[in-house]
Amino acid sequence: MLAAERREYLLDLLTRTGKVVAKDVAAELGISEDSVRRDLRDLAAEGLCQRVYGGALPVSPAVVDYDARQAVAPDGKRKVASAAVGLVQPGGSLILDGGTTALAVARALPKGLVCTVITHSPTIAAALLDHPQAELFLLGGRVFKHSAVTCGAAAVEAAQNVSADLCLLGVTGVHPEAGLTTGDAEEAAMKRALSARAADTYILASSEKIGTASQFRVLPWEKVSGLITDADPDDTVVEELKALGVTVVVAG
Repeated sequence: MLAAERREYLLDLLTRTGKVVAKDVAAELGISEDSVRRDLRDLAAEGLCQRVYGGALPVSPAVVDYDARQAVAPDGKRKVASAAVGLVQPGGSLILDGGTTALAVARALPKGLVCTVITHSPTIAAALLDHPQAELFLLGGRVFKHSAVTCGAAAVEAAQNVSADLCLLGVTGVHPEAGLTTGDAEEAAMKRALSARAADTYILASSEKIGTASQFRVLPWEKVSGLITDADPDDTVVEELKALGVTVVVAG
């Protein structure tokens, strides 16, 4: 089989089954695992898959820059946001992550809801400036322009001095095996710091992120209270997550 044919086979396998296991493909095609790994490296370099130990997973479409992400699945994000605001109790405190789905949450918070919002996103803070009942705390630090959030040592230290009832966290990849992932190491560390300061953490993930992975692990499934998604409840990946004991809140 030619290299181009192998690449097409690997991409088709990713689409059909949601993963590539290098040793299985090598056995099936009668080639070495090294050949499969080289093909996967080439595909990953082109942004067509996310390499993981032993093979590859579908790459998340949510790793593009902030402006581009705003055009990805806006209806799904609004549905997720609508379900998420129902978890915010009157008088409660919320740590709200950055990102376009979190921005949809900020815009969906009822104007009459008395709450405290803690965020490391200037964009989220700006969206809540005209909210009449939300007390707002903005965590400072180095601004990561790709996602319009603060991160780094100063931001993590600031996060360690707050606490909240609820954390709503965005990620770029949601996968039963790879867990919850994002595309930047410092951003992943900041998300962990935010989650650690809340009694409950729910993941915001519109359907295009389900079954995909990015390079850096944010949290394992046992560290979160649940997942809010607009994905089909009968989706294979959603069923796998439920089998793992993950609470899935389906946004209709």
